[in-house]
Amino acid sequence: MAQFAKGKSGNPGGRPKGLKDKRTELRSLFQPHATKLIEQVVSLALKGDTTALRLCLDRICPPLKPQAEPVTTHAAGTLTERAEQIFVAATTGELTPDAAHDLMMLIQMQAKVEEVETMKAEIAEIKAMLQAAGHGEKR
Repeated sequence: MAQFAKGKSGNPGGRPKGLKDKRTELRSLFQPHATKLIEQVVSLALKGDTTALRLCLDRICPPLKPQAEPVTTHAAGTLTERAEQIFVAATTGELTPDAAHDLMMLIQMQAKVEEVETMKAEIAEIKAMLQAAGHGEKR
């Protein structure tokens, strides 16, 4: 049975339809002054205001996104053995903590896939046993 009835909100007292986002409303107030505000921030940055300077630099040079690292691990072995390889690589500095985390998440996803496949096989085996014993469900 579904958690919520079809066509009925799970939060009837929630945000009404058509309500404008407050951030959009605030942005529209700044829009007519955008050029002057930007010039002021740049001027302050050039005078040494570190907050204004950071704001300008964040717009000119946004932080770099992490780049993919080549990883040399052996695909053979159990998921536990693969996780151990990643752990060792992270603790010895061969992998960054972020890269190790991402790889561990991949192992976790693979474990879930294998778990589902195992359950499907077990269910099929149970169905076959029930049918062989004459308890098969007819649909």
